[in-house]
Amino acid sequence: MKVTVLGCGRWGTFHAWYADHIGHDVLLWGRKGSKHLQELKETHKNEYLELPERVALTDDIEAALAFADTIVISISSQQLRSFVGELAALGLAGKRFVLCMKGLEIGTGKRLTTVFREAAGENIPVAVWVGPGHVQDFTRGIPNCMVIAAADMQLTKELVEAFSSPLIRFYYGEDLLGTEIGAAAKNVVGLAAGMLDGFGYGSLKGALMARGTRELSRLIEKMGGDKMTVYGLSHLGDYEATLFSPHSNNRRFGEDLITGKPFAKLAEGVYTVEALMDLAREYRVELPICETVYEIVHNHQDPKDQLTQLFMRSTKSELA
Repeated sequence: MKVTVLGCGRWGTFHAWYADHIGHDVLLWGRKGSKHLQELKETHKNEYLELPERVALTDDIEAALAFADTIVISISSQQLRSFVGELAALGLAGKRFVLCMKGLEIGTGKRLTTVFREAAGENIPVAVWVGPGHVQDFTRGIPNCMVIAAADMQLTKELVEAFSSPLIRFYYGEDLLGTEIGAAAKNVVGLAAGMLDGFGYGSLKGALMARGTRELSRLIEKMGGDKMTVYGLSHLGDYEATLFSPHSNNRRFGEDLITGKPFAKLAEGVYTVEALMDLAREYRVELPICETVYEIVHNHQDPKDQLTQLFMRSTKSELA
């Protein structure tokens, strides 16, 4: 199978590495002038991995689309609508797309598959690939489990078959809405976990995980998804990689915010929490952890005061 990967950042280069690793022919695309692409052209490696020479590199988007029928997209979630609009102008008939990214669109709160369909057209097949794992672990041969989900179960099964290997065991995602909301929201919980680390309150992460899954299960149910999906690989299953790992950008952002260190890498939870608060208002669901993170990150409220208020909320039944 031929696979094109659009996006040459941390996860884009990993998906190119992985597709090659399991025997597919791979073309990796990056924008003209991208420092990431230039580095790969010069050395065929970055700070995370080394790509085999047989993985082709290009900045020609038309050539990238023409190369394969299976197209992986791995870019910042907030750029998806405009980027897919560019792709659609080139023609997408006969292609199937896999979104290897997590987030919600700011301003609309829309899921990424919804954004994709609005920009590309309703008839273009699209799936999401999410779940736990870090590039640094996968490239060392440490296996993990992930999930692929689409509105069309046949597409889900075809992609799982195409990408499964001893390194990644895939499960079928049967609730696309819950999978996408859970995958996006775990980054917000990761920000909160990093803040706890910054204060030396890591022992509270157990409570954070229990209450984080609970509040997001309520949101998913109100939106029409399965409230149990949040306890699967897209959310709870990804907590170790997001709330505890030193490789987690979201956890590191939260910790550095508390300790006063600058953090220059992308932490998707910063954008996702804004969209989640819009959804909370739309669906009239209380999201206390998300609201606390929003107040700290976007309204610049005192982190210690906000976290203290969160853990001092009024007494209630745990599962009510």
